[in-house]
Amino acid sequence: MVIFDKVTSMHYSRLLMKGLQERTALSIPLWLVWITALGIVLVGLGSYGILDNNEGLYAEIPREMLASHDWRQWIIPYLNGLPYMEKPPLLYWLTALSFALFGESEWSARVVPALSSLACVALLLWFGRAVKRPQAGRLAALMFVSGLGVCAMSRMLMFDMLLTALLTAALMCAYLYLSDGHVRFLRLAYAFLAFALLAKGFVALILFGLVIIGFLLSSVRSMMEFLRSTAKLFEPWAVLIFLAITIPWHVAASLTEPFFPWFYFVNEHILRFLGTREPHDYYAGAWWYYLPRMAIYLFPWTFLLLCLFSPSKRICEQDTSKMKRFLWLAWLMPLIFFTLSSAKANYYLVAVMPFVAFHLAAGIERLFLRPSMRAVPGVLIGALAAVLCIVLVMRGEESHFTLSIMGLDQRQFLFWVLSGLTMLAFGCAVIAWRITQIGILVYLALPVWIFVAVSGVLPAIEPLVSTRQLADYLQNQLPGRKAYIYRDFEERSSLPFYLKKVVPVIDSDSSDLFWGNRLRANKVLISGDQFEQKIKRKPVAVVVLNRRLEEFKATHYFNRFLGEKRVGETTVFFK
Repeated sequence: MVIFDKVTSMHYSRLLMKGLQERTALSIPLWLVWITALGIVLVGLGSYGILDNNEGLYAEIPREMLASHDWRQWIIPYLNGLPYMEKPPLLYWLTALSFALFGESEWSARVVPALSSLACVALLLWFGRAVKRPQAGRLAALMFVSGLGVCAMSRMLMFDMLLTALLTAALMCAYLYLSDGHVRFLRLAYAFLAFALLAKGFVALILFGLVIIGFLLSSVRSMMEFLRSTAKLFEPWAVLIFLAITIPWHVAASLTEPFFPWFYFVNEHILRFLGTREPHDYYAGAWWYYLPRMAIYLFPWTFLLLCLFSPSKRICEQDTSKMKRFLWLAWLMPLIFFTLSSAKANYYLVAVMPFVAFHLAAGIERLFLRPSMRAVPGVLIGALAAVLCIVLVMRGEESHFTLSIMGLDQRQFLFWVLSGLTMLAFGCAVIAWRITQIGILVYLALPVWIFVAVSGVLPAIEPLVSTRQLADYLQNQLPGRKAYIYRDFEERSSLPFYLKKVVPVIDSDSSDLFWGNRLRANKVLISGDQFEQKIKRKPVAVVVLNRRLEEFKATHYFNRFLGEKRVGETTVFFK
């Protein structure tokens, strides 16, 4: 009987262990992480034109830096021939370096955010090894780079991905310093923080301070202990490194442009946060503004977020309360700050994604993931896509214009995309449920499907969101004519980049050129009367958004134009 009990007990233990392994097994090969990351970030990086608005602005500034041969434009950047001091210069410097090395093109303009995204992948892998959670690091890297928001921001020239990489590195190094006391981590943290400040301003310093101070407060027992821990952060060499990196540009900018200190420190930081910045060219949303956007940014991993709140037992001794506190603070504090700010934007969210991904990955690695739980994301996504398909069919034809996407109109294309997503999601749910060795990794197929769909959409909508085709028409069909933009500079901001020259704006209502115009007497922003005088002297072409056509036709100089050509949502008038 004793022998039988022992055999039964051993058999039961083996079954239990097998069950636990089946539910918790997480083995992700490193090659899968890098193939996924490189494919999502780099494939087709230059296959679509520079986008109007933000991307057009940030591509034109480094182009003008290189073209100016004036060191002062490397200190105070210029946009379309006017000073532009809203952001610090690190992104412009790195993009100008890319242009100098590889030429001015779409993919070379996007190299910096692309490499920044890949740097975040490398940081998550490194941090996972450093805290003895390598599989969590690999899963976090996959979740981060395949999330819809990060995928988009990795392939768009903006500040936020560069800020994300540098701030993530600074916070990771600071955590390691506070965990093991090695001062080299603190010095690295301050170096990364300094470059983060040069990437997007003092928001980097604020976010870093909120996370680290919050972490210290949650880790100490008394105010004296908090003060002693805080004092250790001001190690002389670390502070010197920070100041040596950040001070030179700020001093040089203040000496080059006396208006810079008030504009940059007060208008762009304090007044923007309070919602009183001039001009008011940003969106102020409700307190819940970022919640649905978080779900979109993290898709398709959003439906696993409940893992963060599960009371299930831990299976990893390294999953300490200290690590959990840090991960919560590392993404919640920036999210709260962005929520409290009066200036809101979708792209701010990318800064919290690395730590959201690592937190979620650590939770998934820790939990007893039952097969049914692994299937939940696929079932929910499939059901949502099916509902959207039904709604699309029931709504009928309501479009005011038609796009041709891969030989289909936009409704047909969207129907097939949603139908494919429905079937793929349910298929992924079955695989995740039945095949433990693959598990939730199968959901990588969903962002790949969406990536392919978006790659088909971009060529069709390019005339609506970029001036690449418009510039080609102006250069090849209307050579010798000086181009002008009627009023809306931001919505055709990529035109100077493609024409390789400053484009004057008639009766401008541009927010981005507002302060440059006030600081410098110029011939870039001109009135209708000034433009009429120029028409008499040389042939011109005027770029007008179609929504401005009636307004343009009402001007006293409209009758001087004999020809017109529509390109996307823009009409070119010429004489």
